[in-house]
Amino acid sequence: MSVTIDKPSDADAASPRTPARAGGWRRPRRSVTPSVSEDERRGLLRYPFLIVVVLLSAFPVYWTFMIPSRTNDVVGQTPPPLLPGGHFLENARRVFDTVEFEKALINSLVVAGSITLCTLFFCSLAGFAFAKLRFRGRGALLAIVIATMMVPVQLGIIPLYIEMQKFGWANHLIAVIAPTAVTAFGVVFMRQYTEQAIPDELLEAGRMDGCSTFGLYWHVVLPGLRPAMAVLGLLTFMQAWNDFMWPLIVLSPQNPTVQVALSTLSAGYYRDNTLVLGGTALGTLPVLLIFAVFGRQIISGIMEGAVKG
Repeated sequence: MSVTIDKPSDADAASPRTPARAGGWRRPRRSVTPSVSEDERRGLLRYPFLIVVVLLSAFPVYWTFMIPSRTNDVVGQTPPPLLPGGHFLENARRVFDTVEFEKALINSLVVAGSITLCTLFFCSLAGFAFAKLRFRGRGALLAIVIATMMVPVQLGIIPLYIEMQKFGWANHLIAVIAPTAVTAFGVVFMRQYTEQAIPDELLEAGRMDGCSTFGLYWHVVLPGLRPAMAVLGLLTFMQAWNDFMWPLIVLSPQNPTVQVALSTLSAGYYRDNTLVLGGTALGTLPVLLIFAVFGRQIISGIMEGAVKG
């Protein structure tokens, strides 16, 4: 029995069809156009929204630095100018001539820096004690610390001022630093982070190596708390820098902080907008410099804490 195999003709060979698989001819390929997924489409719509949010958020800062570069007659125009002028140095000189702004900047740096360092040290130490040490009355003490967060600050102003007078600290920077050297929020915040980020096995290994309790805090606990300390330090510095009520009460006008000096600039029947915003711009520069220098460390600390959590 002979089997004949048909060979493809020349017309079949010239056909655009692809070579045959076993069992028959394969269908010709169709050109597939890439389709945009739903996530990519949402991403394309998200970027314009984020750009608008960034511009709206940055505009007040731009306005704060733009107004001092102009004069009052130009600022009062409708619509107001949106481009900076050339009077910033002149208005900044007027700020230093009107109030003791240089002393106010130094006082605010000393106060905010001291409060931040004290808060980071004492709150992390107390948070380590509440989280990892076992002692009698720990729960009751922690409940008292949390309860102090419910008391308004205004209720303690009069007794606190009397206490500063008894100590002889009135009109001294120590009167602004001491009452906020430790905060209940900082203690609770560091306690929660220490309990989650520092394992008990690491402390037991340190005790086996001969570390004391303070040695455990300094060599084992403190390096692991850097992400939380970066966040707490930033919040504490901003709060101390922007504090107005307590420095106004306990300090004299001759020994002000930045916020008290700015209130002096805005006092009176006539408000000089270029003068007030010139002082505001000068008072904002140290905070912007801190973000420029330590911003990467702060953000990396926040991200490291988010990954650990």
